[in-house]
Amino acid sequence: MRSKRRVEAAIKTNQVLVGDCIEQLKKLPSESVDLVFADPPYNLQLASELLRPNNTRVDGVDDEWDKFSSFAAYDQFCRAWLTECRRILKPDGALWVIGSYHNVFRLGAALQDLGFWIQNDIIWRKVNPMPNFRGKRFTNAHETLIWAGRDQKSRVTFNYESLKAINDDIQMRSDWLYPICAGPERLKDDGGRKAHPTQKPEALLGRVLLATTNVGDIVLDPFFGTGTTGAVAQRLGRRWIGIERDPDYARAARDRIAAVETLKPNVLETVRSKRAEPRVPFGTIIELGMLPPGSPLYDERRRVRAEVKADGSLALPGMQGSIHRVGAFAQGKSACNGWTFWHFEREGKLTSIDTLRETAKQRLGLTPAAARGREILVEAAE
Repeated sequence: MRSKRRVEAAIKTNQVLVGDCIEQLKKLPSESVDLVFADPPYNLQLASELLRPNNTRVDGVDDEWDKFSSFAAYDQFCRAWLTECRRILKPDGALWVIGSYHNVFRLGAALQDLGFWIQNDIIWRKVNPMPNFRGKRFTNAHETLIWAGRDQKSRVTFNYESLKAINDDIQMRSDWLYPICAGPERLKDDGGRKAHPTQKPEALLGRVLLATTNVGDIVLDPFFGTGTTGAVAQRLGRRWIGIERDPDYARAARDRIAAVETLKPNVLETVRSKRAEPRVPFGTIIELGMLPPGSPLYDERRRVRAEVKADGSLALPGMQGSIHRVGAFAQGKSACNGWTFWHFEREGKLTSIDTLRETAKQRLGLTPAAARGREILVEAAE
């Protein structure tokens, strides 16, 4: 705990580091960052300017930072910055990288070769994609994001319940529908042109950070551009570090983020994940005297009746075992969540035994408030 705080204290967050991304990454301490979001050069390999049917020029990506002499040169560059990103990630840290068909397959192979563990790929379907003006290919209406843990053992953050809440209580899918960055959100330079050709929509970054980080986490973007990652992180109460080699982009990013207000802590509270909560066995309920041995338990319609035993098991005629095994047996199923299946009688009404688990956590000091209190005591002792 102490070493973790020392490492984080050594990092200055909420700042833009100006310079080459690989050189700047090498200056950061190992295992210091919770999440990396990377929007690297796509290596589009444009051979000539792109024109519309009316011969007007398309304002595409033709900057020098997107040009590489060969696929080998691009691969070498990507493996170098990915290696440094993996080094600075905490053991349970994760990385997101976004790309198009030009580069995302090369990035995926590099991630696996370097030891990252791919969790998902996400398809960003664009509501308003740029047409294919030459009429020789399909309209390129999506980009791909890869989400990967630092390694196979990483217990990456995934706020499943929050994403389900965002999606009207339906499990979030891996295809996300957003428009490309346009309108007031699109930053412009003094001449009215796009300040950056590949600015991503804040809504896309918002979902990434809500899904895979927590308040206070450190998020790093090695290709910061005009600061979309930093702006969203600032609003959502995450700490951020941006690396950008172009001083003009870095200046625009600082100005943009300076105008962002962080949401209030009570607004930033997310749906609590039951998987992340402390485990309380059913036997603990019996030991605490919350349900005495011999108590009857029922399904919610009183069709099944089981008896609580002194060791925390349940018994039905011909079956004795855990609340989960006996619940599954009673239904003729292979599995059952006994906490939600079994009910006890209270004042003539049936109540889920899951409510007892919450009370037990309070008695045992396993609530978030109690955990924070213990953390404060440890900090004071150190």
